[in-house]
Amino acid sequence: MAKDLNISCIQSDLVWENIDQNLNMFKDKLNQIPNETNIVVLPEMFTTGFSMNSLKLAEPMDGKSFQWMKEQSEKQNKIIIGSVIIKEDKKYYNRCISMFPNGDFYTYDKGHLFRMEKEHEDFTKGEQKTIFKHNGWRICTLICYDLRFPVWSRNQDDYDLLIYIASWPESRREVWNTLLKARAIENQSYVIGVNRIGKDGEGITYSGDTVIIDPKGRIIKKATDHQEEIINADLSLNELNLFREKFPVSLDADDFKLL
Repeated sequence: MAKDLNISCIQSDLVWENIDQNLNMFKDKLNQIPNETNIVVLPEMFTTGFSMNSLKLAEPMDGKSFQWMKEQSEKQNKIIIGSVIIKEDKKYYNRCISMFPNGDFYTYDKGHLFRMEKEHEDFTKGEQKTIFKHNGWRICTLICYDLRFPVWSRNQDDYDLLIYIASWPESRREVWNTLLKARAIENQSYVIGVNRIGKDGEGITYSGDTVIIDPKGRIIKKATDHQEEIINADLSLNELNLFREKFPVSLDADDFKLL
């Protein structure tokens, strides 16, 4: 029997290119998370902000940020999800890490690199999605610009919860809010979008718009614009499955393969 899933999303400002300060700040915020929470979601590049300074900021997989996630996940007894800049085999990745309290983890490398900020020149793109299981749930993690590409996020009856972590600018917030709802509706899945607030070192402003959406595209919980806030929600897999059985859109979905 699948259990309900309690999710906490941390909407926060970030200290530009300062790993230590961001880790300390999120450590304090994790202490504010309710005991019943199963999964905590942090923004994209939560240790640095959306910086292309990979040469200076990249860490190995067993580096400071990874160890911090491992320690905090065990301490809080919660899965912690967020992306950091990783160097591996002389390549740089915008890598989402989903850390479990027992030290197990899953990784996803951002599949669509944001060329308008030259991310594709500094980082190597990921080639496949990552879906992991927890308490009967199948969970898919994607990153920011991935949101614009519906084929990449298409649910082929392989996930129940789709999580986007982001550094999505305020100037394009309408796109963010619209596409998150679209992904929930077209994939008959819960969708979470966690975005940062504040202004980064490049002068780009972020409004947040962190949100938890149900499979019908309805907002379950939304963070206050431009404010640091933690939002929480309970998600029901039983309700999701009943909806899918009653309205089985997936039976008429187009077949395709990603080449």
